[in-house]
Amino acid sequence: MIKTLDKTNYARWDNYVQANSEATFFHQSGWQTVIESAFGHKTYFLYAEENGEITGVLPLVHVNSLLFGNSLVSSAFCVYGGVVANDEQTALLLDKEACQLAEKLGVDALEMRNRVQKNPERPYKELYVTFRKELDSDVEKNMLAIPRKQRAVIRKGIEAGLTSSIDENVDRLHLAYSESVRNLGTPVFSKKYFQILKEVFGEQCEILTVDLNGQLVASVMNFYFKDEVLPYYGGGTEFARNVKGNDFMYWEVMRRATEKGIKIFDYGRSKIGTGSYSFKKNWGFIPEPLFYEFHLVKSKTMPDINPLNPKYQLFIAAWKRLPLPISQFIGPFLSKDLG
Repeated sequence: MIKTLDKTNYARWDNYVQANSEATFFHQSGWQTVIESAFGHKTYFLYAEENGEITGVLPLVHVNSLLFGNSLVSSAFCVYGGVVANDEQTALLLDKEACQLAEKLGVDALEMRNRVQKNPERPYKELYVTFRKELDSDVEKNMLAIPRKQRAVIRKGIEAGLTSSIDENVDRLHLAYSESVRNLGTPVFSKKYFQILKEVFGEQCEILTVDLNGQLVASVMNFYFKDEVLPYYGGGTEFARNVKGNDFMYWEVMRRATEKGIKIFDYGRSKIGTGSYSFKKNWGFIPEPLFYEFHLVKSKTMPDINPLNPKYQLFIAAWKRLPLPISQFIGPFLSKDLG
């Protein structure tokens, strides 16, 4: 039987996610609260139940935008998603329910953000990769595993006197992140979104900030899940480039995670051929393809809402020139639909 999640079953859902080896941080029930509270999108967190036990889950978010289209996504604002189930039959039932819901809602397409290919017959974007690497329990061995040139850059940050600390609020994170994404021509998320993430996920959501003699350099929000760490929302100020602030920041995330006993460093999603793709490869991480598979409903082709699409180039160029306060004010009205 397929059911829709409500708050009374959050604990049962999360217990299942914790126990299933294929489930990710982004399959947790907390995302329902985050997305509905921060963006106002309708969510459909489906789960399969048999003999009173949950046997599979599928979080779905309905993003309906005049500018960016109408889609049902597992899971919007997240890099991983898709069906997690005990067996193939349960997975098929959840997938079928999602397709029927997509048809009922009249969306352009249903998008499943899988780490591995689930439905070879469906079109998928050959655009995204992820970077994941096993950490050694020894901090120095992890440093030595980084290629020599990149290691030298990190050491320059250390020699510059950069320090890292853990922030309890999102103020410095939002400032560094909003400046960074403005410079890339991307609308920033609201500060409220980051506050809700921190409130909902608690200790699983940690903010590491880098400064130099009290001057903000860079900051990143990291997600901790099971034995993994995933630096997710990060950015640096203009000053960061001069002192190798971003390189130092990610090393500090890795160093601190190692000291906590974390086994996997997940550098997250990047688009092939972009600067972040090259940056992560320079650390010695090997790209792994992501399979964002589509069930097309009203659309005849896969949606192409990404900065590499030529039709967005004029917008991106203009956005880069906006004063930071204006981009911080306008950005959230656009980014809430860029899931």
